[in-house]
Amino acid sequence: MPSVDPATRSERSRFGWALLTLVAAQVGLHGCLNGMRMTIPLLAVNEARGAAVIGLLMALFAVFPFLLAIPAGRLVDRRGYHLATRIGALLALVGAVLAALSSHVWALGAAAALVGAGSAMGMIALQRTAGRLARGEAERLKIFSWVALAPSIATFLGPLLAGALIDQVSYRAAFVGLALFPLGTLLATTRVPPEAPRAPAKPVAAPQKAWDLLGNSDLRRLFFINWLIAACWDAHAFALPILGHERGLSASAIAMVLASYAVTSASVRLAIPFMAERLQPRWVMTGALALTASVFLLYPWLDSAWAMAVCAGTMGLGLGAIQPAVMSSLHSFTPPERQGEALGLRSTVIHFSTLVMPLSFGAVGAVLGVAPVFWMTGAALSAGAWAAFGLPSRARHA
Repeated sequence: MPSVDPATRSERSRFGWALLTLVAAQVGLHGCLNGMRMTIPLLAVNEARGAAVIGLLMALFAVFPFLLAIPAGRLVDRRGYHLATRIGALLALVGAVLAALSSHVWALGAAAALVGAGSAMGMIALQRTAGRLARGEAERLKIFSWVALAPSIATFLGPLLAGALIDQVSYRAAFVGLALFPLGTLLATTRVPPEAPRAPAKPVAAPQKAWDLLGNSDLRRLFFINWLIAACWDAHAFALPILGHERGLSASAIAMVLASYAVTSASVRLAIPFMAERLQPRWVMTGALALTASVFLLYPWLDSAWAMAVCAGTMGLGLGAIQPAVMSSLHSFTPPERQGEALGLRSTVIHFSTLVMPLSFGAVGAVLGVAPVFWMTGAALSAGAWAAFGLPSRARHA
């Protein structure tokens, strides 16, 4: 077996450490976000707040990310990872502390908005920086598979800590505990190495607008695909509880269905790094969208929790695989000096979907029932598979 050059071993070690600290920093922001998304509505219910107030509080998690994502992306392009992530961590920290100090609805709303904005800013910085660590398409796909584990880990840790503190101590203690997550992020950023300098961007005659990126047909396809991913998750989160209730499933059974999605999506993201050399993002996206479309078309015909769990697990395989492929392609098709801006535009699209699509699904479900929500989403995903098939196979801006 050939020996590994010490310089190569040292470089690999630095690369692995940088990736680990990037993921750890984002786990801090997402852990706080997911814990707050559970704790704030629970506190509102405990204080007998109405459904409209709870809905508004949940919407506020997405409002600031929707409004500020593009400016945040431009900030990351200009100033790099550290400033944006530290601002995001401070926003999340202030939000958690504010909720701990007051349970007034306005304080909780401000906390939701601050934590949502902080998490989104950190994610944009992470994705841009992680993409620049890669030295090729296969390595980029591998990196984004590891990066995609951060939200999965945080979804487990944040609510778990908050729930334990609520049950054993108080809601205030839960908010204080969640404030530890962004503090961990601030600590982790000190271990992320500074970005290597790149050649300066070519001067332009006039300032460019983020929406100008949509002039690139490949990016238009990617943003359409990304919107479909967000919309299909919103459709699943909206329609599955209703379908499960119609089929007489218990809350535990519905939770099992959702858990099967989480397990398979995390599993496929763990597997992709070991197969990245043999995978092309174009084919990953096409296959994953087609697979997920078939799941949505089949869902309304199912009666048992186990059958739905198989469908949710299959959906997890598709969506778990597609996210790293989308992120890898986004970096490939975007000029390096505008990658943060493109990520901000992507975040805007996702949070707009989070604000609007549940209302659309509710209107369709109220008039036609829940089954058409699944079927319409399946048809849209089929169109997304065709859009992915039309993407080029080779990188444009590796």
